[in-house]
Amino acid sequence: MATGQTVTVYGAYGHTGRFVVAHLKERGFVPVAAGRDAARLKALADEHPGLDVRPASVDDPVSLDRAMDGVAAVVNCAGPFATTAAPVIEAALRAGIPYVDVAAEIEANADTFTHFADRAHGTGTVIVPAMAFYGGLGDLLATAAMGDWTEADEAHIAYGLNSWEPTEGTRAAGKVSAERRGGRRVRFTKGQLAYHDDELPTLQWSFPHPLGPRAVIGEFTMADVVTVPSHLSIPEVRTYMTTEAAGGVVSPDTPTPTAVDEHGRSAQTFLVEVVVRSGDTERRAVARGQDIYAVTAPLAVEAVDRILTGRTRTVGVASAGEIFDAPDFLDALSPHVTVELRA
Repeated sequence: MATGQTVTVYGAYGHTGRFVVAHLKERGFVPVAAGRDAARLKALADEHPGLDVRPASVDDPVSLDRAMDGVAAVVNCAGPFATTAAPVIEAALRAGIPYVDVAAEIEANADTFTHFADRAHGTGTVIVPAMAFYGGLGDLLATAAMGDWTEADEAHIAYGLNSWEPTEGTRAAGKVSAERRGGRRVRFTKGQLAYHDDELPTLQWSFPHPLGPRAVIGEFTMADVVTVPSHLSIPEVRTYMTTEAAGGVVSPDTPTPTAVDEHGRSAQTFLVEVVVRSGDTERRAVARGQDIYAVTAPLAVEAVDRILTGRTRTVGVASAGEIFDAPDFLDALSPHVTVELRA
């Protein structure tokens, strides 16, 4: 394990960033808190005595370089990632350290692959976008479900959330994504992202126990449409969201998450089912857990640990399923996520 190494968390005082800081400490890392708001950084340091605080803004490269000075890796938790990803990646490349982010923004993740793949590969730098509940977990599940298949016809990722209380960051990221698309929707079909104005259908999805059949919004497209096809030969990738969760995240009146336990997790539960199909054969993977924001922390920190200990399969820009051993990674998440693979 890479315990004892220092890791910068950019956006450390945000909802997800706070989970990442706490989990880094639990795993024996030394977090460095960075972000643009010095007052919020100080408040975070008051909760974590001895925490190294380094104010930094994405429009100030010198401050970003200070935030990366002497650290082993950086985790970017500050959205909207359309604004923060590129400057923080540039700083990581200057520092020669690996970069991990928790972006759920489809276009921001696509930009990372497009703009940084060659440079990162050429320098041997590891960049892992979307190392989070959306994008990372689905990709790991799809990769594990594929097993020895080298290609499949379709991948379907159904999100069975009992509710979704969005953070301020989620709302801000959603607004930016909507503006970038001009109000259009996006899907991954025939091997590429396609924008459309079609109404999204309401369908029935038969989730495993304990959810059972649930109404879902079809083509409620998430970051998995970038991560999964970045390395798996699957021309059709579709994601679905339970209507309760979809309604919560789009409603302006939904409150932010409320902690219900000593770890700061909300009462939200999730069940993610991935189905990959080749011809008439299907393979499935199921993950269950609590709080999509809290579970992002062990995903991101496990990624950092594996990168720093050399348990990777490639360099450059790569999604979770490509760079890590997916079944082994999922097994390592067992204290936080229950995973089941099904033929």
